Amino acid sequence: MKSKLGDQGVLQFEAEPVVVASGAVRPARRATAESMAQKQREISISEFFSKNRHLLGFDNPQKALLTAIKEAVDNSLDACEEAGILPELKIIIRQISETRFVMSVEDNGPGIVKQQIPKIFGKLLYGSKFHTMKQSRGQQGIGISAAGMYGQLTSGKPTCIRSRTGSDKPAHYYEIRIDTNKNAPTIVKDEKVDWDPPHGTRVEIEMEATFKKGRRSVDDYIQQTALANPHATIHYVNPLGEICDFERAAAELPVEPKEIKPHPYGVELGMLHKIMTSSGSGSIHKILQKEFSRVSDRVAEEIIQKSGLRGDRRSRDMSMPEAESLLKAIQRVKIMAPPTSCLSPIGEKLILDGLKARFKADFYTVTSRSPAVYRGNPFQIEVGLAYGGELPSEESMELFRIANRAPLQYQQSGCAIFRAAVTTDWRSYGLQQPKGALPVGPVALFVHMASVWVPFTSESKEAIAHYPEIIKEMRLGIQECARRLSAHVRHHRRQADEFKKLSYIEKFIPHIGIALGDILSLSREKQKEIVEVLTDTLQRSRQAD
Repeated sequence: MKSKLGDQGVLQFEAEPVVVASGAVRPARRATAESMAQKQREISISEFFSKNRHLLGFDNPQKALLTAIKEAVDNSLDACEEAGILPELKIIIRQISETRFVMSVEDNGPGIVKQQIPKIFGKLLYGSKFHTMKQSRGQQGIGISAAGMYGQLTSGKPTCIRSRTGSDKPAHYYEIRIDTNKNAPTIVKDEKVDWDPPHGTRVEIEMEATFKKGRRSVDDYIQQTALANPHATIHYVNPLGEICDFERAAAELPVEPKEIKPHPYGVELGMLHKIMTSSGSGSIHKILQKEFSRVSDRVAEEIIQKSGLRGDRRSRDMSMPEAESLLKAIQRVKIMAPPTSCLSPIGEKLILDGLKARFKADFYTVTSRSPAVYRGNPFQIEVGLAYGGELPSEESMELFRIANRAPLQYQQSGCAIFRAAVTTDWRSYGLQQPKGALPVGPVALFVHMASVWVPFTSESKEAIAHYPEIIKEMRLGIQECARRLSAHVRHHRRQADEFKKLSYIEKFIPHIGIALGDILSLSREKQKEIVEVLTDTLQRSRQAD
């Protein structure tokens, strides 16, 4: 390829002739726009995640087993709570070969309507929670179907489901595969079966996995789930045959969260335009009141006035520039914070009871922050702390990260909860803290975020994104507990110092009595009386402390 400067300073290129020697191989023909166009095709969401399963938490065998159980447990707890049923879960893991496991999760929930079973377990991005603004563990409609897809990819076996919606209804048994090219369920088996429970669902998935004990294990996850859900009874059997029963500590369901409408402060331009143009034939004024929370007649009138638009104009005719004017007006109007009835926090008493059941410590404290807002989404932070006792004193703090009552096991360093804990100056509260790390000492910290939409950093829901508003609330909650811990530590240090001084006095009391007797020329009986009086006074002082 030759280049030269043409007329008017324009750089021009000339193709050099290709000379092919006798017997030489002609260069391969390069792709053209037409040939590349023939290769383009739509990518199914199932096909995408089957090749990128690490995004869903299935990037290694140990984590895959935990993720699959977590997704099934989340669905079971959500279903039971929504139906007003105190949850009772049975979780069983069986090892059938060195690398092959079968996990099953059974609940006593309301069951699943027959027609919905294939879509729930055989189609990614299918669910009822994505568009609902109220607290729930599931958000995207990916989890349980992704677990089934992982099992299908690694074992070749379908997902097996039993479900029954009532004692007078038949139980249905399905075996389902996912057609990853179409993101659609393929029904392998569909039949009615005998099943004892009057209502509920049982899901069973065979997969390649690894089972280990210790931190970030399934055992640890089940314990944390019981801690964060004291209203649930959980029966768990691991592959070693060990049976763990966690009886419910609360006989009442959590406060039922209520669905709310989006808040104007949390809406973005494209979403605002979509809401206004797809909400029927109402006026702009009417749609503002109908589709958003905290927009009264007066607030709607003020927004429209500041936007320069006509309130009686049909919202579906709104152009993008008009939507932008409306959005700017919303930001200039003072609107009440969104309602918090959409949240269902655990509660200070239940967190305290859970910490006492889990840890034998000397000191416990819990605080619950008032609800706050990020991007128009309400959220609430709860913090619990246990100190001393049998907690290890030479190790880093044990941190429990919980989001909407679901434990977070992986990606700790990338989580907002970890960031809030690390950036707290624990040295000022009496603990040792290496730079950029958690404090060292006999401490367990429990942080729970309840929100209508937890901003997870990935589809695997393992860490909370670093929103400044969220980190601020977490840090304030942690600092409140840390201040109480500091007062406890200082009090006990003062007591220890006083007891140390008293022990010195106790040690020298006999010598003091003898010396006083010699100085005053007292008899041995009098000296013994002085020693007894001094010892009795010291003991009463200790009892008073």
